[in-house]
Amino acid sequence: MDNLTIFTEFLLMGVTGSWELQVLQGVLFLVIYLGALTGNLVTVTVIMTDARLHSPMYYFISNVALLDLGSISVVVPRALVMSMTGNKMISLRECALQIFLFTICVAVEFALLVVMSYDRYVAICHPLHYGLIITPSLCSQATAGSWASGLAYSAVHTGALFRLPFTKTNVIHQYFCDIPQILRISSSDVQYSEFVILAISICLLSICFAFMFVSYVNIFSTVLNTHSVEARNKAMSTCTPQLAILLLCLVAALGPIAKKPSLKNLLTAMFYTTVPPFVNPIIYCLRNREISAALRRMFSR
Repeated sequence: MDNLTIFTEFLLMGVTGSWELQVLQGVLFLVIYLGALTGNLVTVTVIMTDARLHSPMYYFISNVALLDLGSISVVVPRALVMSMTGNKMISLRECALQIFLFTICVAVEFALLVVMSYDRYVAICHPLHYGLIITPSLCSQATAGSWASGLAYSAVHTGALFRLPFTKTNVIHQYFCDIPQILRISSSDVQYSEFVILAISICLLSICFAFMFVSYVNIFSTVLNTHSVEARNKAMSTCTPQLAILLLCLVAALGPIAKKPSLKNLLTAMFYTTVPPFVNPIIYCLRNREISAALRRMFSR
């Protein structure tokens, strides 16, 4: 115990290389961040300023856009500064805060995707009862419940990760404080408690995925039985963006845990931290006809 070292700072090891490679990495982060910032802010602005988009579905989409903006802002600016200055140290408190905020954004967004699948199910399978079921108060309660569940999950997750000091090593093979990387260098007691939390989380996620799967199966079966081509295309244009974003988030969450810094590790991490916030506005603007029309009206004004 006399030789025990307790680390209060972490060394972020994204990709070790020349100064030119770090600058290139920083420029890439900057371009992606500015693109995500512009796309999500435009999405929120269009939905707020166009009265035709003041409906529950677009209310949820604007919340998702704000969450995407939050999740990428938690990670990328810090990584951009690290690439430009070469300072790879991050304090324990900063690391805990980064994990806490990033987990909130991801958890709340997933909860909203579950709510949005139910919203589309009612709108397409029970259109005559949509106004009676999906009320403004229900939307507010669903959003508040999503935020409350995300906050509770993030608090439990972060508290379990940082409840004991780190004594193994302070090297994180990533350009940000990634949960699997923190779990790799934590104590065995923390790893056990985290595995219990993750097991419960997987059970809850399985229930949510089953609910969304049933909702989209009913949606697509109703759409295929619709005789009107226009109604079918409209239903598909509102559902496919949500389904594409859900699949994108699922694929992004399946990245491996790297044990040493590499270009593959960097690209994998960039995919699940920057690609969804960057691509989501593009998916909505290209696939959703109402948002595309609202964008044209806004730029024409």
